[in-house]
Amino acid sequence: MAGARKLELQDALALGPGWRHACHALLYAPDPGLLFGRIPLRYAVLMQMRFDGRLGFPGGLVNLQDGSLEAGLRRELSEELGEAAAHVPLERADYRSSHAAPGPRVVAHFYAKQLTLEQLLAVEKGAPRAKDHGLEVLGLVRVPLYTLRDGVGGLPAFLENSFIGAAKEQLLEALQDLELVEPGSLTAHKISLPH
Repeated sequence: MAGARKLELQDALALGPGWRHACHALLYAPDPGLLFGRIPLRYAVLMQMRFDGRLGFPGGLVNLQDGSLEAGLRRELSEELGEAAAHVPLERADYRSSHAAPGPRVVAHFYAKQLTLEQLLAVEKGAPRAKDHGLEVLGLVRVPLYTLRDGVGGLPAFLENSFIGAAKEQLLEALQDLELVEPGSLTAHKISLPH
């Protein structure tokens, strides 16, 4: 979100009735796999191709009538990713950040949840049967967490895609903070981190 300002959660929730809330989640799992038998995958990190052709995280607008931000996010995950995602135990402890957009008066709340690889595979398998598949969501993608020898293939090339709002910054911050990539690999490959 160009021009978005980062807020503490309590400040974001106190913005008042003129503001809408959106919640999105990065779902990830340890992945012991090897690409071409030699490049460690480390983690499977899910993003989705949205209806507008941009990459983003599953989620969307929530109503505080859902009971909580997390309940609204679970509802959104169920609609976009299917039944397996409805059982992802997202909690306030999974909250990472909030960003307020200057124009449309939307505050975006970001969560990250580690799953088992089996849980993540179940989400991927069930996603094509989700209510919003083919409508709001055109498909799931995994983020390549490696950089190929050419210095471009893998994560650097992936980051050249078009992302919605603050999704790219949220991804980079989560990759670094959750240590989903090798320490220093983002800066070693000249991937700019969020400010």
